[in-house]
Amino acid sequence: MFSVIFPGQGSQLVGMGKDLHNKYTLVQKLFKEADETLGFSISKLILEGPKEELDLTENTQPAIFLLSFSIFKLIKDEFNIDLSKANFFAGHSLGEYSALTSAGSLSFSDTLKILKIRGRAMQGSEIGIIENIIEKNKSKYECFIANDNSDGQIVLSGNIKDLEKMMIDLKSDNIKNIKLPVSAPFHCKLMNKAKIIMNEEISKLHFEEPKNTLISNVTGKEISNTKELKDLLVKQIESRVRWRESVLLMINKGVSQFIEIGPGKVLSGLVKRIDKNVKVSAINTEEDIKLININE
Repeated sequence: MFSVIFPGQGSQLVGMGKDLHNKYTLVQKLFKEADETLGFSISKLILEGPKEELDLTENTQPAIFLLSFSIFKLIKDEFNIDLSKANFFAGHSLGEYSALTSAGSLSFSDTLKILKIRGRAMQGSEIGIIENIIEKNKSKYECFIANDNSDGQIVLSGNIKDLEKMMIDLKSDNIKNIKLPVSAPFHCKLMNKAKIIMNEEISKLHFEEPKNTLISNVTGKEISNTKELKDLLVKQIESRVRWRESVLLMINKGVSQFIEIGPGKVLSGLVKRIDKNVKVSAINTEEDIKLININE
């Protein structure tokens, strides 16, 4: 059994997908359609930068989705590899939109539009240790656990000044920490305003029943229907990303192979940290596609 997974923000890089774009008409057409849908050249931003603009959340989110979906389509249409046979689709944060679009639940153009809105709205064991530090110092700063990615990797969210204070406390406790290239405090209650905006916008969209079983970031469990899907996409804005739980669920249900579709290989590394015995591959170049070997 295998699952297809899609990366989230932080995997972006100027020039990502350039070789595929230069060689394949299918990718060129999808990039052009995205430019027309969004009303500006997201393709130029992806291929040429500048990095500062690509790293803005309102640009990063549709950009990562565009490349992930382009690769997914390329694998099927040009290489005749049917990833729709996957037992589960899952994505990390915005990657959940790549997953549901690839599963046929949401249209390509609607996903681009909603991610532009989502990005704009959002811009403006170890876990127990971190929770204790947050609780002990709540009079000094207000920080939140945003992502439970794997054993040994947790993402915190909050006001920049509060996070900087917490980084000092983490360092004094010999806990390694780095600042991520994102532009807003994702997946915590500071996103409440964005949640209200997304609730209104998602209610306008038409969702088909997905062809594949999707795993929710919010619950770490299977999504049963489109009504639940809509509710969870709204809650996702300010809820913790339960990636470790999502991966463990898929493994416990028999998945032994994970195929990551999109820029970078962040999720592949996280999955290996969760269970070193599963087969993992990150697909973002032509050579990667040619090496796909599915366990069915």
